[in-house]
Amino acid sequence: MRATLAIAWREFAGYFATPVAWVFIVIFLALQGTLTFSVGGFFERDQADLLPFFQFLPWVFVLLVPAITMRLWAEERRLGTIELLLTLPVSQGQAVVGKFLAAWAFTVIALALTFPFVITVNVLGSPDNGMIAAGYVGAVLIAGCFLALGAAASAITKNQVIAFVLGVALSFVFAASAFPVVTDFLSHNLPVLATIARKLSLVDRFETFTRGLIAARDVIYLVSFMIFWLVANTVILEHRKAD
Repeated sequence: MRATLAIAWREFAGYFATPVAWVFIVIFLALQGTLTFSVGGFFERDQADLLPFFQFLPWVFVLLVPAITMRLWAEERRLGTIELLLTLPVSQGQAVVGKFLAAWAFTVIALALTFPFVITVNVLGSPDNGMIAAGYVGAVLIAGCFLALGAAASAITKNQVIAFVLGVALSFVFAASAFPVVTDFLSHNLPVLATIARKLSLVDRFETFTRGLIAARDVIYLVSFMIFWLVANTVILEHRKAD
């Protein structure tokens, strides 16, 4: 556990050693603010809630989270430092979890910086803060899912750009799998796959949280999703050691 936390702290500190972290946070907050208050018609809706904020959040994650994860393993492999990392007295699994926790902590900080949105909606009305809190719990969980997915994508290649594109593509698949255009197509051709696609959708799971419900089945699914992709990350690294 100590080794995992040491790697997590090393990686977390590395985010703020370059302007990348600050650029990400500024872009994230600017995008969420624009989408919530302008595109989402926050004031025109005349409702004291953060529904527009949560509606756009998964799609912002789809675009931006791979920017966090693209360097996790691709950069290590490109520079050849992955061999040094994996020769330290830590297991490969500990290294994977440590890097993931660092990226997750950084994303949670970015989410925490949206707290002025909560203050704003409370000043303007009397929202259901329990529902908002549930939405944030869901946001932290799906952020972890996209991060685990992006980390696995980063382990596949030495090129950060390819890792980013692959991360966006995979994230989009799991975000949009329950879209009517997808499920309708599958229903006419492969009905079983349509059912599976609906169950795999991260956005559908997240919407339950935005309604103020923290269902055990959704929490279990999202945590299992993270674990699956962290294990996949470890397996990918093991098979690409010789590259």
